[in-house]
Amino acid sequence: MPIDESAVFLPVRIAVLTVSDTRGLAEDRSGDTLVARLTAAGHVLAAREIVRDEVALIVATLHRWIDDPEIDCIITTGGTGVTGRDVTPEAIEQVADKMIPGFGELFRWLSFQTIGTSTVQSRACACVTRGTYIFALPGSTGAVKDGWDGILASQLDSRHKPCNFVELMPRLRER
Repeated sequence: MPIDESAVFLPVRIAVLTVSDTRGLAEDRSGDTLVARLTAAGHVLAAREIVRDEVALIVATLHRWIDDPEIDCIITTGGTGVTGRDVTPEAIEQVADKMIPGFGELFRWLSFQTIGTSTVQSRACACVTRGTYIFALPGSTGAVKDGWDGILASQLDSRHKPCNFVELMPRLRER
């Protein structure tokens, strides 16, 4: 996708939330992968946490970060599958003002190129809430790479043309 090199790059302040019952920071390879990619792109890691696969814990963290003026965007990893403990999409639905269905659709199309029909098990999703973007990626490092490299790297780059999520940030709270 085209990057307008004459335009100014605007770093986005991104919080990374790993949803897992089993991982701590030492084992969080998908979170590490996401942090490495977003900082290499010039963005700011505004916060990072790991919470258990429990809707109330995820929702509480999302609300806290949504209300933090130092966070523009939240990217979650994990909890997007179909098992009983996978509840990230349900948590996101509880806080969402507007869903961004194209994100999940495009993620699954990109993922299909790598893992074939297994991508139907992903419930990757996105929304905007009170001026903050939230993107939910599956917990594998491959899925994080697909989501960041194939969608978020360009959509969170203010120089990406013909349009990007960053240029909409000043208008997200319009009513």
